[in-house]
Amino acid sequence: MEVNSEAIQRTIEKAKAGDQVAFTFLLDFYWNEVYGFMLKRTENEHDTEDIVIETFAKAFDKISNYNPEYGFNTWLIAIAKNVHIDMLRKKKSSLFVDMTDDENNSTFNVADDTPTAEDDLITEQNLSRLLYYIKTLKPAYQEVIQLRYFQEMSYQEMADALDEPLNNIKIKLLRAKKLLAETITKKKKA
Repeated sequence: MEVNSEAIQRTIEKAKAGDQVAFTFLLDFYWNEVYGFMLKRTENEHDTEDIVIETFAKAFDKISNYNPEYGFNTWLIAIAKNVHIDMLRKKKSSLFVDMTDDENNSTFNVADDTPTAEDDLITEQNLSRLLYYIKTLKPAYQEVIQLRYFQEMSYQEMADALDEPLNNIKIKLLRAKKLLAETITKKKKA
């Protein structure tokens, strides 16, 4: 397919209709541009990767709000800038904590944090419940969660093991986590 502005607009319209292939095409087509832009701003590959993943997730969630009068890449960059600003605010607020003298002195009284038998039981029950929720997801999402969090594979190792592009693995894991969170929230409310 020849990639021109008309083809991009058609692909965006398909993505708005929920076409996963269109989402994947847009992700692959714009990933390097957004990544390169953010890497220059953050000068940190790990932060940049997190920002770009969150950018695409937000963009795909809000794609119906995209205004075709502007370039899609411009819209993605604007989202990435906002994600970066949010990340900086979170980091800044977590760095500075006001402490009274009493609180400061109490930090030296470190408690024994070895888990008790009750803690172990609660952890086991929570893990069992989490595994139940994971099994409600589609097999592809179960697989990426299992590889990432139970086998502790890196994104690249997962991409190699599943023979999929790295960007697809990142987005698939992000979607899996989002669906898992929604499932847990629904079950807690029920």
